[in-house]
Order: sequence, then C-alpha cells, then structure tokens
Amino acid sequence: MTKPGTAAVVFDMDGVLIDSGVHHREAWQALLADLGVESPPDAWRLTIGRPAEEAVPLLLGRELDAADAHRLAERKREHYARLARRGMLAIPGVADFVAGLARKAVPRAVATSASRRDVESLLAEVGLRVHFDVVVAAEDVRWGKPDPEVYLSAAGKLGLPPAACVVFEDSLVGIQAARRAGMRVVGVTTAHVADELVAAGAERAIPSFEGVAWPV
Repeated sequence: MTKPGTAAVVFDMDGVLIDSGVHHREAWQALLADLGVESPPDAWRLTIGRPAEEAVPLLLGRELDAADAHRLAERKREHYARLARRGMLAIPGVADFVAGLARKAVPRAVATSASRRDVESLLAEVGLRVHFDVVVAAEDVRWGKPDPEVYLSAAGKLGLPPAACVVFEDSLVGIQAARRAGMRVVGVTTAHVADELVAAGAERAIPSFEGVAWPV
C-alpha cells in the first residue's frame, strides 16, 4: 500500500531500467588500460551513480582539472558506446512495471547521471523511452549525485513536490541524493546488496521488478 502523498515514480537508468553494469565496468577498465593504470578490485563501484567527470578522479586517485576530467570521461563514453553495441537488456520485469504505471496514468520520470545521448539511445533500444515524458540527464544539472539536484529537477518537471515521489535506485550515492531531495527510495540490488542499500537510506530493496506491483 502506498504512503499518503506518493503520486509519482522516478527511476535511475543504469542498473534500474537498463542492465548495463557489465558494459560500464568494461568501459572503465578499457579507459584505465589506455592510461596504463592498473584497476584495483571493485574500483568501478566508486563510479556507480556518478557522472563520468566526477568518477574519473576517484578512479585515478588524484584531482584533475575540468578539461582533463571531461576529456577522459568522453573517452570512457566512447568505450561504453562501442561495448553497448553488443546489445542491451532491460532489468527483468521493468517493462511490465513501467507499462503498468503508464496505464494507471502514474507520473513517471528518469533521473540519471548518464548523458542524454545514452539515455535516448538505450531507453529506445529496450522499448522504454516512449513511457517517459520527463528525463533529467547529466547535461541538465550542475551537480551530480549524491547532490539532490537531479531528483529535485525531476520533481519540478513533473510538477510535484519531492515528497510525492518514490525513487528506484541501485547506487548508494543515488539513494543519498533522493533522500536529500526528500523522496522515498526503493533500492534495486544490481550493484549493491540489500543491506548496503537500506543502510544508505532505502526503505527496502528488490532484486528486480518481477512480481512488483504499484503501489509499492
């Protein structure tokens, strides 16, 4: 049963709508190989939910000026685009869940750290783009997650207060961003285990959308 005031659903994209984790991990590994940098185990977890420009310095363990961070982020995106041509899959059950929201006229938005180019192409590839009138991508905000800007922007474009939104997120920084925006969060365990997601602020966690019905 939904809580009073919950009227809209906001989705992160990678790891929530799109099962893209493997392509992102390989793209980051390819970038580090280009730079002759050895990738520490699970270093890619530092990148989850963050814009690539913010993730690059974390992976390299040093500060970069904005121009260098952007240049390396673009190289990572090129690797990702190449790898993604192998094909993309939606998270199990999400197509039916989103279509069900559309039939019930529940307002829906995507709020992601991915580039708009990736959002448009990937959501279209898995047949989900048609279900979202509101998309907030990396280019639309000044600050990346865990800053709440991307989620506040999504709520604003939906014309609803943040408290009226429930968010589906797979990253710790994404959950922190949504909670700072004043939104409820359901975690998706594609990148972190349930305990980690709940500790970050999710009220519960699901492995996929199979068997999930609205209201949650």
